[in-house]
Amino acid sequence: MSRRVGIYPGTFDPITNGHTDIIRRALHVVDRLVIGVARNDGKGPLFSTDERVAIVREEIPFLGEPDAAERIEVRPFSSLLMSFAESVEAGVIIRGLRAVSDFEYEFQMAGMNARLNPRIETVFLMASDRFQFISSRFVKEIGMLGGDVSHFVSPRVTTRLVERFNGAQVQQRRRRG
Repeated sequence: MSRRVGIYPGTFDPITNGHTDIIRRALHVVDRLVIGVARNDGKGPLFSTDERVAIVREEIPFLGEPDAAERIEVRPFSSLLMSFAESVEAGVIIRGLRAVSDFEYEFQMAGMNARLNPRIETVFLMASDRFQFISSRFVKEIGMLGGDVSHFVSPRVTTRLVERFNGAQVQQRRRRG
């Protein structure tokens, strides 16, 4: 029996409750899920690739899925998504959609990916209504300005964000000092 392998790519800077909801639901669609953490230094990530991989791995035991640890693998990648998908033998790319604006971009990307490898399908999962408004970018902005991000990310990610922003504030004070 062949196993359906899916890949859920993203920068996960940081991983949000919306991401973990998509991961949980993707486990109902595929037998094995590879979470591909994109090296995207051009976006100026808050966390390094290695940190983001570690943070995503830390979230897996808390998904509430009994076999998640056996079915999920977290790996960094810097290649073309379709090359990475082929390298992990994925037949499905999982993408989360929050709004119509997401759909337009993702629709174009799915079309390009289908041209590169028509054997790999893209499956869109709509964000649950309670997570539709969450984005990593907004979480970082709120955290950077001292706001409470605990409604949008796990307690572990909240701690990491607070540590990162407090460390940045200390460094700024030292430079001004």
